[in-house]
Amino acid sequence: MGISVSNISKNYKNVKALQNISFNVKEGELFGLIGPDGAGKTTLFRILTTLLIANEGKATVAGFDVVEDYKKIRNSVGYMPGKFSLYQDLTVEENLNFFATIFGTTIEENYDLIKEIYVQIEPFKNRRAGKLSGGMKQKLALCCALIHKPRVLFLDEPTTGVDPVSRKEFWQMLKRIQQKGITILVSTPYMDEAALCDRIALIQDGKILQIDTPQAIVKHYLKQIYNVRAHNTYQLIKALKAYQYNHSVYPFGEYVHYTDRRIDFNPKDLFQYLELNNLSHIDIKKTEVTIEDAFMELAK
Repeated sequence: MGISVSNISKNYKNVKALQNISFNVKEGELFGLIGPDGAGKTTLFRILTTLLIANEGKATVAGFDVVEDYKKIRNSVGYMPGKFSLYQDLTVEENLNFFATIFGTTIEENYDLIKEIYVQIEPFKNRRAGKLSGGMKQKLALCCALIHKPRVLFLDEPTTGVDPVSRKEFWQMLKRIQQKGITILVSTPYMDEAALCDRIALIQDGKILQIDTPQAIVKHYLKQIYNVRAHNTYQLIKALKAYQYNHSVYPFGEYVHYTDRRIDFNPKDLFQYLELNNLSHIDIKKTEVTIEDAFMELAK
């Protein structure tokens, strides 16, 4: 069994961290929780890994209740928190042996599960964990989370602060881990990583905005998006937001993403408006919808 979450709510004094969260993750699925910092992702992970108790609602992980069966869950899941939390004064090998011992196993017993990752850090097995690079710390943490062969793997923003090459390698590793039948729940603030999941839940301010496949979420966005650029981005955003026909305006890399409320929108009208607002080197062109565009629309 995978994960079942029903009407989970969590409050911290006057802050509603989670509000009636419900979703299901199928066994063997790679499910993404996508949202910015402060959306409630870490709080939800801590509830599902039995580190926190929700104020309301129920949840099961691998068929076990997160409150009544917390001991069984702790033996059935692997958890990689967002912040590197291994023993930095222990070597790579000492950390692995320590976590294997806690779960009553050995590195050799489940070596097949971690070997593709471990071979990359084995040359540094005698190096203290605190002296590893960001990418190597990430691989070591993943090995420690897998060493007892969990049924469900929780990864809380595992690629934050990691270079693009290591990020790509990490997601390739996740796909191979998924092929071994392990259910994976991963959270990330990076919208481009959403497309690598089987299904995703977009979350903001403790609420689920939408749950679907990445392809379906993009397909449901019906407005045409335009990339707009000019000599002064700040002045451009200000002018676009003041434009009476704007539907949405937000920065997107070197461009500003713009959508118009009119069905018969002509970019020439916008071009002339921007020129009248003392903007130059204006460029307006159609662009493809991304997960981030869908998220910004839902979060409005």
